[in-house]
Amino acid sequence: MGSKLGNYVDLRSVLKYIEDRRHEDGGYCFVSLLNETNINDTYYAVKIYDLLDIEIPEKEKTVEFLYNSLKPQQAVVAIAMAIEGLAILGAKDLAKEGLSLVFEKYKPIEGKFAVGLGGSEEFGTATPLEATYWVLRAFKAIDYKVSSEERRKIKGFIESFRKGEGYGVTQATTTMTYQAIFSLNALGYPVPKTRHFHRCEVYGGFTEVPYSLPPYLEPTFYAVRGLRLINEKPRYIEPHIRFIRALQNPNGGFRRSLEMGISNFQNTYRALKALDDLLSF
Repeated sequence: MGSKLGNYVDLRSVLKYIEDRRHEDGGYCFVSLLNETNINDTYYAVKIYDLLDIEIPEKEKTVEFLYNSLKPQQAVVAIAMAIEGLAILGAKDLAKEGLSLVFEKYKPIEGKFAVGLGGSEEFGTATPLEATYWVLRAFKAIDYKVSSEERRKIKGFIESFRKGEGYGVTQATTTMTYQAIFSLNALGYPVPKTRHFHRCEVYGGFTEVPYSLPPYLEPTFYAVRGLRLINEKPRYIEPHIRFIRALQNPNGGFRRSLEMGISNFQNTYRALKALDDLLSF
């Protein structure tokens, strides 16, 4: 059970934190008192159990919850998360049924990269690049191959966000740079080398833009993942590990910064995954 991680963080309290927030419908909600289960929290619960190589409790209920969440009114990011979650749980056939919903909102041939956009992981309203990232994650999870024309159109769209050695809307950011290079890699293109991640590295964590403070968990997660993708290592592995360990709250979950923050499933997964990656460099 994630024995490597168990030497660095309290995994028992992580699991209790997740399990206490599982609801009867098979979904999860990080605010345990609310009976409003959602795709985002359920997706990250699935990812945490998968990372720790533990069978998710009452898996059939969670499969049913995610499958029933595949609805036209959902944002494309949420639909993509549900598809990937179903694939992780071994329900690829059900996951593939969500493709028609994706293509109602994501039409690269027509130059429409997530119609309506809707909700986001990061910014309240999704950027089109973020939507592309999640759609390509979903495609990868169910082994869906895009056509050569779709591939070319999506690549051109991604490159429209290039800002120097990184990617962003007004300037290169760690989040969007990782989303871009992951997406290019998922499409089968060579991963472009970039110094952006190293420019955002501080002695214990990473920042969203170069030469700024403080570090936060999300850019740390994306930078560590990005460096693995381009086959480079962080400079300060041990300080990064200490930074992440310090983010675990008494309830077992993780917050986003040293200064403040409540636990949520997203940050808890990111902390565990980034730590797992750092321990394998």
